[in-house]
Amino acid sequence: MKILVLNGSPKKKSDTFRLTDAFLKGLNRDGEHEVHIVNVIDQKIAPCHGCFGCWQRGDGHCVIPDDQNEILDVYRDADVIIWSFPLYCYGMPSHLKAVLDRTIPLVKMKMVQQTDGTVQHEALVDFSRIHTVVICGCGFPHWEGNFDGLKQMCKTCFGNPEMICVPETPMLNVPAAAVVADPLLKRFEEAGAEYAANLCLSAETVAALETPMISAEDYIRNVNGDLS
Repeated sequence: MKILVLNGSPKKKSDTFRLTDAFLKGLNRDGEHEVHIVNVIDQKIAPCHGCFGCWQRGDGHCVIPDDQNEILDVYRDADVIIWSFPLYCYGMPSHLKAVLDRTIPLVKMKMVQQTDGTVQHEALVDFSRIHTVVICGCGFPHWEGNFDGLKQMCKTCFGNPEMICVPETPMLNVPAAAVVADPLLKRFEEAGAEYAANLCLSAETVAALETPMISAEDYIRNVNGDLS
């Protein structure tokens, strides 16, 4: 399989990408897949101009001459796309959202009504063959409510992606928290192997990955203690 990873963290030492890296180790345990990682923060990606020049050309490319067209070429050929990023204001970081905004060259202006009544643009790419995984971490001690807006956006944009939303991710780069962080990383590696075998994750696996590492009370106490 061809796997595209869009790393949306702006930091080199990323909490969320540690989870994604563990997932990839399990997913490509046998080394048989082609993995292409794009660190989006290092790319030159301008905001969408809303000019619809891509629809006028209809060749699957954007008229803005930056790094997005190279991403689009890899995107359309991928079998699995992993969107990996920290939660920013209950959504994607802006530089990664720019990548998503500028995937519109992969559809046409023509609209098509689906059997469920929704209306979509006709695709230039067979999106039905592309599997999408979203791995998002946040610094809150739980995920109830914090990921709701993101989940709705991803469901609408990607269909029904595999979504893993993880709280307390700053603990992944705290040496003293290794006793609880390392088992989570191991679970992510095993989840990657499960995904490689089935191209999906069980509800039980997702629940285990999303379970907070420590109680909300202990997490808040530790965070606030570091600030005092």
